[in-house]
Parts: sequence; structure tokens; C-alpha cells
Amino acid sequence: MSHYIVTHKTEYIYKEPIALCHNIARLIPRSVNGQVCTMSEIVITPEPDTYKRYEDFFGNHLAYFAIEQDHSKLTVTVTSDIQITPTILEFHEYPKTPWEEEAKNILTHVEEHIDVRQYILPTDMTVVTQDVKDYALQSFTPGRSFFEASYDLMKRIYKDFQFKPGLTTVSTPVQETLRLRKGVCQDFAHLAITCIRSLGLPAKYISGYIETITKPGKVKLVGADASHAWFSIFIPTVGWVDFDPTNNHMPTHQHITIGWGRDYADIAPLKGIILSSRPHKLNVSVDVKRVD
Repeated sequence: MSHYIVTHKTEYIYKEPIALCHNIARLIPRSVNGQVCTMSEIVITPEPDTYKRYEDFFGNHLAYFAIEQDHSKLTVTVTSDIQITPTILEFHEYPKTPWEEEAKNILTHVEEHIDVRQYILPTDMTVVTQDVKDYALQSFTPGRSFFEASYDLMKRIYKDFQFKPGLTTVSTPVQETLRLRKGVCQDFAHLAITCIRSLGLPAKYISGYIETITKPGKVKLVGADASHAWFSIFIPTVGWVDFDPTNNHMPTHQHITIGWGRDYADIAPLKGIILSSRPHKLNVSVDVKRVD
């Protein structure tokens, strides 16, 4: 079992005082698939006038808050206690059913599959084109299992694309990522999801963190970690299975899940509305600390 304390701090600094803001934070980790969130505390400065926690359509934990007083800076700090026990199967334990048959199986009238089908449809961030489908078919060859094809797709994205921060944004189209052959974890997750959906199969976007390991002799800097993203597929008789194309492996004890949705827009960490015409500065720091 792995035990972590995760601290995620978001700071907005405004050019002029803000009198009103409404925000939704999706930064409270879920308890799922061997992961247990024993505590998650949110500290907001200045203290909000309105605050409540609830679950969204996907079952993610949300915190809504509003500040109705002049403030020049907003700080949101979320501290969570996470325990993880990996539950990954051995490769030979995954079904060998061809992906073409799995696509048909998911369309059967099984109650569990009704929820899964929403992850087949394209979204504004996962628009299917022929180029994307052609890229997907290089992994999804006839008769190959859904698991084997997805695993191969993960490996190909890792090999074919360069991790390049600052080149793209969360709204960069998948087609642009495919053209540039560069991007970050959100881009690679969206590409994989779009590839899989182009073949009538379900895939969802996972938001979370990953523990970074420093080189021998180096001291890990506090706040130097970052949010992470990967994708998950649904295999009948097995359930949801995660893949991380940025790091070329299946998530285990070092991946911490916050939540999921159809794409980034469904699980954006923090978004809101402010009354201002001036720009602002954003600082984000994440610290994933392993507890011995």
C-alpha cells in the first residue's frame, strides 16, 4: 500500500480588487479502484460568503464557493490524505475478445452499459476526423483484443509524440496535437480518447496526480509536482482499465485519481466567474508527498 499527502495550492492575483467571484473546485480525490481518500480539507482565502460541497453527474466531488467582498488575491489550498492498494490484473487475465465484438457487446441492453455509452460519443474536445481514425486503426487491427489494442495505442503515442509544455493549451484541438506530434498529458489523453471513440468504443478522461521521483542525490522541491491526466477504457467483464500515454505504463500506486469525465471540460480543477476587465496572474503548486 502507498500512502500520500497531496497539497494543491491555486493562487489568483488580480490587477485590481475584485468585488464578486463564483467558483467550482474539482480537487477532492475520489475513493475508487483500490484508492481511499481518508481526508480532504479545503482552505479558501478570503473566507467565502457561500460554500457547499456536492457531487456532479459523474460522481466527482465538487466544492462551490462565492466571495462577495473586495479582494486582490484568491488562494485555494486543498490537502488530501490518500491510501492506494494497486488492483491491476496480469496481462493474460484480460479478455481476448476482439475489439469489434466488444464494441457490439457494449451496445447490448445491460444496465451497466447504459452509463458507459456516454463515453463513446465525441465532444467538442474529442472531435473525430479520418486522420485520427487512421491513426487509431494502426493499433486496432482486425481481431485484436480491446486491451491489447489500447495498450499498443498508449505505447505508440508515447513513442510518436514529444512531451512539450507551453506549446498547447487545454483547448488545443486533437487534430492540432496530431499534426504537431507534441503536447502534454491532457493532449495525449484527448488524442487516445478520440482514437478509441472513433471506433465506437468507450474511453474517459481521468484527472489526477502522479508522484514524481527525483534523481539520486537530488532533493525533491516542495510544490514541484503537477496535475496529471490519462485515459481509461471499459472492458465488459473487467470494468474500467487505465492507461498513461505520457509515461508509457498503466497507472499503479503512483497515480492518484481526482475524478473523471468525457474530457477535460468535465473535470477542470478550478473554474469560475469574476467581475473584472483587467488581467490576472495564476500560480499553481502541487506537492505529492509519500508518507512512510
